Amino acid sequence: MIGCLVLHGFSGTPDEVEAITSHLEKRHWLVYCPTLPGHGSKDGLKGVTYKHWIYAAEVAAEELLKRCEKVYVIGFSMGGMIASYIASKYPVEKLVLLSTAAFYINPRQLVQDVAGWVLEGLRGELEDDKLYQFYMKKVKETPIIATKEFSIMVRKLRPHLKNVKIPTLIIQGESDGLVPPKKSAEFIYEQIQSKEKRVYYFPKAKHYIWFGEDKEDLLKRIDDFLLTKNKVDIEEGEGN
Repeated sequence: MIGCLVLHGFSGTPDEVEAITSHLEKRHWLVYCPTLPGHGSKDGLKGVTYKHWIYAAEVAAEELLKRCEKVYVIGFSMGGMIASYIASKYPVEKLVLLSTAAFYINPRQLVQDVAGWVLEGLRGELEDDKLYQFYMKKVKETPIIATKEFSIMVRKLRPHLKNVKIPTLIIQGESDGLVPPKKSAEFIYEQIQSKEKRVYYFPKAKHYIWFGEDKEDLLKRIDDFLLTKNKVDIEEGEGN
């Protein structure tokens, strides 16, 4: 059996990556997306540290490795940094990193997003903007102390990227307002030691790539990467 560990982002829940997990479950894989400690409730993040998040991911990885012949790991945003750490420490087969926050906050794009929300608000359209709703929920429910833990964790885990040696797919939206697209993705690509690695950018995609028109293309690229039995060619040009 194939197992797939999916890790959600900071202040998020498994619901935010449901498009990914439900797609993988159609292959009858054992897909597990644990709610990281403190996430999923308004005050939960006040009582945990980044070490709790990492420990929960390790426990999940160890359980999947016991039950499955092969384990793939997919991480989104903060979950991508934790996923890369898991890949550096455990014998998993492949790694997929989505909008991974090796660095965070892209001020220029965030300003553009906010400006767009203001215009939509004047037209009464914000209630239908899923990206806006996700961002606002994070802002309202995230205590400052948790944001500090997130920052500490990212700095602590960056050095472990050089210990990643398994096939890796890095996917990043170029219009991401939370993660600096080129800076983060290219840093990860340069740091990991995988002989089989690929970076792919979606030019119009924001942080939650699957909320936009690129959803089906995103899922197909993940499928192609996880299902191929051949070595992954390092892309030049558009993918690098």
